[in-house]
Amino acid sequence: MNDYDYIIVGSGIAGLYTALLACKEGRILVITKGNIEETNTRHAQGGIAAAIGQNDDPELHFQDTMAAGDGLSDPEAVRILVNEAADRITDLVNLGVPFDTVEGEIALTREAAHSRSRILHAGGDATGEHIEITLSNRVRASRIPVLENCLATDILLEKGVVRGIRAFDYRTGSITEFGCRFLILATGGGGQLYKVNTGSEVATGDGVSLAFRAGAEITDMEFFQFHPTALHLPGVRPFLISEAVRGEGGLLRNRNGYRFMPDYSPQADLAPRDVVARSILYEMKKTGADNVFLDVTHLPPPVITTRFPHIYRFCLEHGIDITRDQIPVAPAAHYMMGGVRVNSWGETNIPGLFAAGETACTGVHGANRLASNSMLEVLVFSKRIMQKTGKTTRPETATPTPQAKDICCSLSERQPPGTVPELSLHALQQLHWDKVSIIRDKEGLTEAADILAAWQKILPRPTDRPTYELGNLVLTGRLVTEAALTREESRGAHFRSDFPQSSPQWQRHIIFTQTNKT
Repeated sequence: MNDYDYIIVGSGIAGLYTALLACKEGRILVITKGNIEETNTRHAQGGIAAAIGQNDDPELHFQDTMAAGDGLSDPEAVRILVNEAADRITDLVNLGVPFDTVEGEIALTREAAHSRSRILHAGGDATGEHIEITLSNRVRASRIPVLENCLATDILLEKGVVRGIRAFDYRTGSITEFGCRFLILATGGGGQLYKVNTGSEVATGDGVSLAFRAGAEITDMEFFQFHPTALHLPGVRPFLISEAVRGEGGLLRNRNGYRFMPDYSPQADLAPRDVVARSILYEMKKTGADNVFLDVTHLPPPVITTRFPHIYRFCLEHGIDITRDQIPVAPAAHYMMGGVRVNSWGETNIPGLFAAGETACTGVHGANRLASNSMLEVLVFSKRIMQKTGKTTRPETATPTPQAKDICCSLSERQPPGTVPELSLHALQQLHWDKVSIIRDKEGLTEAADILAAWQKILPRPTDRPTYELGNLVLTGRLVTEAALTREESRGAHFRSDFPQSSPQWQRHIIFTQTNKT
């Protein structure tokens, strides 16, 4: 009874949307380490990008995505993304996602680095929450089995082919093995690597760690996106202030009230996220402040309260009326653009193993994700996983061979530093925030890499959810740090102060694999 056609690990938009498709193709099981609603999807405010407006078309969306990717986006993957976008939006509408409308037409807004208004949203700034609720209700209504509070710990292989997953029920301490033909990792990203982050506590790099230990290829891990504007208040957990706020006309000002973004980019407040995040850091250092301000007080109050009800209410609860007060903001870790390397059908180099969502690296985002492309990527490539697997009875693999210019490597052996801090979640998050953050250099990255390698050697045997997650974060952190140390240039979200320019010779990918597969 433990054998399935599909096992899906994760219950965000990637896991639930895929489950709703897979239930028509065979016997399925969803495994999630929290409850079905405990995901990063709920925190997504901005929306979904799709070229469905009258003055827009997929070619413009393609050009914007390729430009944001800074030379590393895969043109084939981006073509697929933009050309299949409208059909996947129709899927969500048919599932019941209540996108906002104006006079009967889906409302579209603009975000940074988009040349058109093409962002669909729901509930103003509650898009992720509406999608998550809609999909989870559909999954329950479809009677899809969901195993909650169980953490996937190992991918089971037989002669190099997926045969199942091992899962740990941390409420009872029991470990169970489940067999499957196809295993789909949809566990989200690794935002908990960083002290300051906008994500859910569940984002601990689980899928990347699982896949790497099984022998899957992991790529582009140096490209971790930092959102420029998270609410910055003492004692308050970072709260995302959507990029759509600037898309609607919000302006960044320093502590002196000066609008500084035109000094850093001709696109000013609508420059790509990496540019805005670094500009804010420079401005904070210049003025001796630990934050800047996002100003929407010049906009009509009804526009603010209607378009951004969640942001308005959250700030008001903390003493800030954004219709009258400027919002204190600073950058925070936000999105992992690298991940498990997949082809245009979501396949990894391991037959039977697929990845979707933030766990996967489809090649769409390149060095810098274009705003609101992530949920679209989930829909497009999750659908393609089902189109591929629905036509075959046995696992196969067709991931593209790395190009000759790509760098294929494994995690290096490192000499432990003289002093190794005591391992804890706080210490790990502080290390990444200090040494593997928005601005990096060889000295800091080397120190972080040495400490992470030393920590990995002394990891305790996992016995509960926190210790399993800590082990996954250490491994994911090593992949991020080693990739950042290897890439001796600045490109997109990866900025090296000791190599501040991009270089044509680095227009290639860094791919990690486990040398001794388990």
